[in-house]
Amino acid sequence: MKKWLAVFGVAALVAAPPTSRAEEITRFTPLKTEELTPPQKAWADMIAVPPRNAKFTAPPYRAYIRSPDLAPRLSALSDYLRWNTSLPPRLSELAILITARQWTAQYEWFAHYPLALKGELDPKVADAIAAGKRPDNMRDDEAALYDLVTALYRNRKVTDPVYKAALEKFGERGIMDIIGIIGYYDLVSMTLITMQAGAPNDSVPPLPALSK
Repeated sequence: MKKWLAVFGVAALVAAPPTSRAEEITRFTPLKTEELTPPQKAWADMIAVPPRNAKFTAPPYRAYIRSPDLAPRLSALSDYLRWNTSLPPRLSELAILITARQWTAQYEWFAHYPLALKGELDPKVADAIAAGKRPDNMRDDEAALYDLVTALYRNRKVTDPVYKAALEKFGERGIMDIIGIIGYYDLVSMTLITMQAGAPNDSVPPLPALSK
């Protein structure tokens, strides 16, 4: 477990309190369609279409909709970060999984673990992250991304070797895309944790609680 301490710090190791199933969430109770203001209704209609196909009653959208000025800005940022960055899904989803593990955000892990595998991330890499370990046998670009993200979370700084490796693999645009992904999914994680949003079912193994 020393490796985990070195990667994420003591704060990330405190076992999270039990989370409720998604259908049991009592915070940010879903609004009914007839309760929506015109701006809320416009945003709900916007996220219901492809590629998002989202319901405004699902996490984290049922929280976002409480701020109809912020919600469309968040979903616009999410549109870019999920589907239009310079990174392939394998890498963008890897960054999201690292963020979910950082926060022990169960709903986020549940949603993105299958997407990471669909994007051809090796399940062994994802499972090592879930266990709080640095994955073995990562591809070179995965290792560069992992080291950049964990340096930011762990040390709040990026050393020259870590930056150089990331620059060689992703360029300056790619580095900013990675920072954008983890920054946005930090916000998503905080929203889901505030909501007490747990995974809706057991189809994806939940993140284990990590301790010293």
